[in-house]
Amino acid sequence: MSEQAGAPRPDVTDMYAVHGVFRDTLGSAPLLVGGVTPGDVERVALIVNYYENILSFLEAHHDAEEKLVFPLLRERCPGEDALVDRMAEQHHEAVRLLEEAQRLLQAWPAGDAAAQKAALDGLEALHAQLVEHLDQEEAKVLPLAAENLSAEEWGALPGHGMANFHGDKIWLILGLIRERMTDAQRSAMLEHMPPPALDMWTGFGEQAFKDYSAIVAVPVSAR
Repeated sequence: MSEQAGAPRPDVTDMYAVHGVFRDTLGSAPLLVGGVTPGDVERVALIVNYYENILSFLEAHHDAEEKLVFPLLRERCPGEDALVDRMAEQHHEAVRLLEEAQRLLQAWPAGDAAAQKAALDGLEALHAQLVEHLDQEEAKVLPLAAENLSAEEWGALPGHGMANFHGDKIWLILGLIRERMTDAQRSAMLEHMPPPALDMWTGFGEQAFKDYSAIVAVPVSAR
């Protein structure tokens, strides 16, 4: 029986919204990266920055799971060591692909069509690996977390992620997550946001996200 049997159980379904951000944004790389007209310096910079923020969020997300979730599952679910080991190994492979994608994105603004294709290939390779990992995590790890972690322990994940996010648009990440949440989850997010983060989001972040998303999503042919 779980050592946390008497503690309130967490609602782990909020993780589906986070995973949806990675599936959707990386899955959109053929359109967003592949759709840039060679020589469009402004658009290249926009898309590179967009994915730099996504990849920074992925780094913070994995770090939070490895520090806050995996150790507790190892402690409380000794029969699931092989599963946790497999998830950790998949994280390591994702980090390798993530770092390669970051390198290729950084090289794109100074490169040509070949550099553009290389950046796209790097993001697609990460997407393919990550989708398989996220599917397994949702099927195997989230049920374990729901049964063996307290609501307070699970609730530490967002704060850890925000504290370790090194991009320049935290409001982009918040907006992408909120788009994929239920109304109840969006309300709960606001209720649990630290005051500075809440002030940022309600003061300018939400509108900045809407404006930025509209620019990112504009097809090349419509510009």
